[in-house]
Amino acid sequence: MAPLKPEYRINPMSVRTRVAPSPTGDPHVGTAYIALFNMVFARKLGGKFVLRIEDTDQVRSTDESESMILESLRWLGLNWDEGPDVGGEYGPYRQSERSAIYQAHAQTLLDSGHAFICYRTPEELEALRAARKADGRHTALKPSDLMLPAAEVEKRKAAGAPYVIRMMVPEEGKCEVNDMLRGTIELDWGQVDAQILMKSDGMPTYHLANVVDDHLMAISHVIRGEEWINSAPKHKLLYQYFGWDMPVLCHMPLLRNPDKSKLSKRKNPTSINYYKRMGYLPEAVVNYLGRMGWSMPDEAEKFTLQAMIEHFDIQRVSLGGPVFDTTKLSWLNGLWIRESCTPEQLAQKLRDWAFNEDYLMPVLPLIQTRLEVLSDIVKLADFFVAGQLDIQAEQFEFGKLEALQVRKILQYSLWQFEAVRSWDRDTISQSLSGLSQALGLKMKDFMMPLFVAVSGRSAAPSIMDAMVILGSDMTRARLRHALDVLGGPSKKEAKAWEKEFRAMEL
Repeated sequence: MAPLKPEYRINPMSVRTRVAPSPTGDPHVGTAYIALFNMVFARKLGGKFVLRIEDTDQVRSTDESESMILESLRWLGLNWDEGPDVGGEYGPYRQSERSAIYQAHAQTLLDSGHAFICYRTPEELEALRAARKADGRHTALKPSDLMLPAAEVEKRKAAGAPYVIRMMVPEEGKCEVNDMLRGTIELDWGQVDAQILMKSDGMPTYHLANVVDDHLMAISHVIRGEEWINSAPKHKLLYQYFGWDMPVLCHMPLLRNPDKSKLSKRKNPTSINYYKRMGYLPEAVVNYLGRMGWSMPDEAEKFTLQAMIEHFDIQRVSLGGPVFDTTKLSWLNGLWIRESCTPEQLAQKLRDWAFNEDYLMPVLPLIQTRLEVLSDIVKLADFFVAGQLDIQAEQFEFGKLEALQVRKILQYSLWQFEAVRSWDRDTISQSLSGLSQALGLKMKDFMMPLFVAVSGRSAAPSIMDAMVILGSDMTRARLRHALDVLGGPSKKEAKAWEKEFRAMEL
């Protein structure tokens, strides 16, 4: 591969990378993938790796999600030098604690004429986009579309109308963005909208907060997913507006499903918690993520995190979309179990995995009243430590439910769970209760397919408590598996069902 261009030659003493996850759900394997490459790049060059929490979405962000992110990354051995839990000289490291900083920088842009206050309503924005589309133009809205006459601005201001702060962007022309892996990328300004920088709730969008934080935290290299390429012109422009040097950009290829679509929880388990619950070793998961678009000089498939750091060269990253294949991950995990664990180490890993007090204590009260001998635990609690269950279509034949209703219950529950942000018993119960009412079913009948899908049997200890213990991604994975066993919805059914589901008042 060609050597680095002069602008990418690196001063090891100044290297600082970061990962900036949003605490809005289960910790995603994509977050771990980006964290791994940022950490390895920094460690290889003697630099620092920073963890920053991007929690400006106050509606969806939760403390529970942040805790899971920190725990899962630590489980994988991806440790950071600075962050919200360990501190550092560039803190605070939660964006929700930096609002005054963003407001001050937004005001700087307003004062310099590089941003403007926008009072446009959602209805007006929709009409403007429709008009641009009708004229055959890009639907990205420009300042000339959005800015109101001064008198109208004053009128809306006096009425206390909500507003946002947007950045000024060019109406036309090209923007060149340099990338470590791709060289010079040329993007059309016509497709770049006048990005909102500060929302009506006074919180910044990703774009302003990202640029301000990366500069103030002295981030030298931004290694992120390729989905951010189209945002790079906005970020480059903000750096120019503030008069700052821009970090070196490196856009990593996205993880893909086997069908080449973007890795999504609708098709595959994406939570790190799921792979932990399934019994994958953290060393194997890191090893597998390291192979996503990168390879060792000797093409070895099995390697340690330390070996990856020692041999890392970011120029060995391939731009082809790496496929996240759980079959290959399982094969690699098997190698680690067989080749890298003594029996004593394997025993300890089993204890750490499922036979530890933290995991057993919530399970035991659910089955203790049914125990006669200790060996009964095998048949009563097997589904708590199993992966995918060996279930058959015949198990979903219920006298009170038609086959169509069974499949709908499973699919609608799966969709409903995808929207659940706080995975606890009350939330699960309320979600399923609302769904059963919307489908016109008694709760007892509605729950029957879920018992089988989650536990593999028609009767089990409290299935809602079991869902909490198993976790959201394992629960969803079992629902998907049950749907596969039953044939799932056809494309026509899926389209009609999703329309019906979205129309429900849940």
